Amino acid sequence: MTKPQKSPSWPQLLRAQRRFAEAREWQPFHTPKNLAMALSVEAAELVECFQWLTPEQSARLDARARRAVEHEMADVMLYLLRLSDVLGVDLPLAARRKMAINARKYPVSRSRGTAKRPSRRKAAGRGTTRV
Repeated sequence: MTKPQKSPSWPQLLRAQRRFAEAREWQPFHTPKNLAMALSVEAAELVECFQWLTPEQSARLDARARRAVEHEMADVMLYLLRLSDVLGVDLPLAARRKMAINARKYPVSRSRGTAKRPSRRKAAGRGTTRV
């Protein structure tokens, strides 16, 4: 039986990903543009794991499909981690700040139980809403 692995901290993961790229001398290729494009490709590969599944099927993946999803999610995270490192963005701090913005933008009192964005809820009365 294998011992469960402890989740690395964000700084540990950042350093490990940086060392991985540096050992391979990939810095010239890891421009923000290239990393953002690669991130987009990996996100599309994640979406592909769910293509043509019903909502119910997507919530109940078998072991093989779950592993594929985990790998694609990890690829997305690793490219985002590398992009944040190259740009000097403290991603956990940026995420916390964005969550605060979203809390103001989507107050519970107006957002509970609806997937519509606030601008679309306002426009709904004027017949200009696109969903």
